[in-house]
Amino acid sequence: MKLKDLPYLLGFKPKARQYGFETVEINLPDEGKIIMAQWLHPKAGKMDLQQEDIIALRQFLKPGDVAIDIGAYTGDTAIPLALAVGKSGTVLALEPNKYVFPVLKKNADLIREKGNIIPLPFAATPTDCFIDFEYSDPGFCNGGFHEGINKWKHWHAYKLNVEGKNLVRYLQGNYSNLISSIRYIKVDAEGFDCAVLESISEIISRQKPTIRVEVFKHSDLHYRKRLYQFLKSYNYKIYYFAGTPVYKGRLISEDELMNWKHYDILAVQE
Repeated sequence: MKLKDLPYLLGFKPKARQYGFETVEINLPDEGKIIMAQWLHPKAGKMDLQQEDIIALRQFLKPGDVAIDIGAYTGDTAIPLALAVGKSGTVLALEPNKYVFPVLKKNADLIREKGNIIPLPFAATPTDCFIDFEYSDPGFCNGGFHEGINKWKHWHAYKLNVEGKNLVRYLQGNYSNLISSIRYIKVDAEGFDCAVLESISEIISRQKPTIRVEVFKHSDLHYRKRLYQFLKSYNYKIYYFAGTPVYKGRLISEDELMNWKHYDILAVQE
């Protein structure tokens, strides 16, 4: 956080900055040529894709399956998920940030010949609502809803009012035919992740999908235990997310939750 951002942390509204995108091309050994949209926000990560990403996801997914990407951003995780489930499968990609959503939508269009991404412009929340997300810059690149975390700790000064929907009710009303095929859920919600998972407990209980979830760097031990115990209550084995090419690292015990500052976990039914 820089001193120039302090007025916004105190409640002043920033002038939003909008950024476009450019397309990048990647050639993969098995998938062939993939064209993706790269957001031109200066803090946006570089769009990259490795064949190993898709191979790793196919440990948990097969053609025709459904995955849900909550906090889909530009589509950097939705794209490999879509390639893993193929044209017969579906990725429901939730991204409420109106500044990044057009990039996600463009990536859904670009991947259409190889996979099916349905971009959804809302957050997953316990009830239908509008909610203030907090971001680290006036271009609204990195942020979310920092549940129970003091603003002087996370230092995300820039607020953006976004729409939230109860995802279970939304799916029952709009994509009920997909629910029985849900096999994988990714959640990246800046410390709101446990509330998101709790709000879709009906799906988790019924489908027992593989779950990849962020453990936010500013979350305390109480929150981390809440997340861990929620997953354990559904008899998941909880692994450290090791990334490509393994994904499933070593098992994590409850007394190790503070051993890493910021990481993802992978919850698997075995």
